[in-house]
Amino acid sequence: MRADFRSAYGHAATVVGRAPGRVNLIGEHTDYNAGLCLPLALPHATYAALARRDDGRVRIASRQAAEPWEGSVDALGAGSVSGWASYAAGVLWALREAGQDVPGVDVFIDSTVPLGAGLSSSAALECSVAVALTDLLGLDPTPRVRRELVAACMRAETEVAGAPTGGMDQTVSMLAEAGAALLIDFEDHSTRAVPLAPEDAGLALLVTDTRVSHALVDGGYASRRQDCEAAADQLGVASLRHADLAAVEGLGDERVRRRARHVVTEIQRVRESVAAIEAADWQELGRQFLASHVSMREDFEISCAELDTVVQTAVEAGAVGARMTGGGFGGSAISLVPLDRLDAVMRAVDTAFVAAGHRPPAHLRAEPSAAADVVAGGRPDPDTT
Repeated sequence: MRADFRSAYGHAATVVGRAPGRVNLIGEHTDYNAGLCLPLALPHATYAALARRDDGRVRIASRQAAEPWEGSVDALGAGSVSGWASYAAGVLWALREAGQDVPGVDVFIDSTVPLGAGLSSSAALECSVAVALTDLLGLDPTPRVRRELVAACMRAETEVAGAPTGGMDQTVSMLAEAGAALLIDFEDHSTRAVPLAPEDAGLALLVTDTRVSHALVDGGYASRRQDCEAAADQLGVASLRHADLAAVEGLGDERVRRRARHVVTEIQRVRESVAAIEAADWQELGRQFLASHVSMREDFEISCAELDTVVQTAVEAGAVGARMTGGGFGGSAISLVPLDRLDAVMRAVDTAFVAAGHRPPAHLRAEPSAAADVVAGGRPDPDTT
């Protein structure tokens, strides 16, 4: 990162921040409904190298993007930046809005989080910039500061990048613990680490990237959120967190009813999944995975042929359970697989994709990893000492 930064800008980076991508075990589209979700941070991460500028300019470049972006820190805001750079620039704007004295900066980004895979590459980008900028400003990343960074990254995504997300991704990227999933309650924004070690039972969490591009700004996500808000309004509750399933079944609009039914049942599935993990009842967790996928396919209508193929094939090849994960409309699926069936499941899915005429998928192991942090800072560039 330091070498790439110097190559891009001709001077040394001051700090490098790292933030993980995430995969959600269960609890999809529950965050903006004040519900529960259970994500974990991945070992795959985004890195942001930063250095202060004294002229108020902002320059942002990435190994994954051909075109850099440049502008003024004073001009940042909604509509001022488009595309991938809006996620990084949005963090600078949001922290200025929160009262921080954010200077002009040079930023260089690199990432191992698969793009468009539903593994929160956008939040990893935001959070890597946020932790690096925090170090640049001399702030101690205390739990309180980390929660302030979550809020800033959420504003960056919703108000500058224009993606109406609910905050799960930024929360787990900033607050995760290694070796645990993170139970997030979006009614009070409390979090609790849930130790997660399926390998102790001879199991692994396998993520399969369908290579179907996943985007949060194409309207599908926003329309589901609008349906959920309409359901809550018709039920007379502040959010679907407080909706009763029997009352949901009485909603007159069939589409809105199905959307609300998914959310209400998915929140309960999160509770039951936490209980299953704490009891090391992996068969029950597998059942919750499968029920969640059916709900997302039938009621929320956010699956696709490729995701359905992964889930069906993985289970047929020996997975304990599987489900699509993330916002939907593409992206990834997660499977709970016996270690001795891991290669067989991957081969079966690959074969099924070829037979169906889909693009070849990609696979990765999901191992609960640590939250965003600074990985290099406060020391001179090696080639300047």
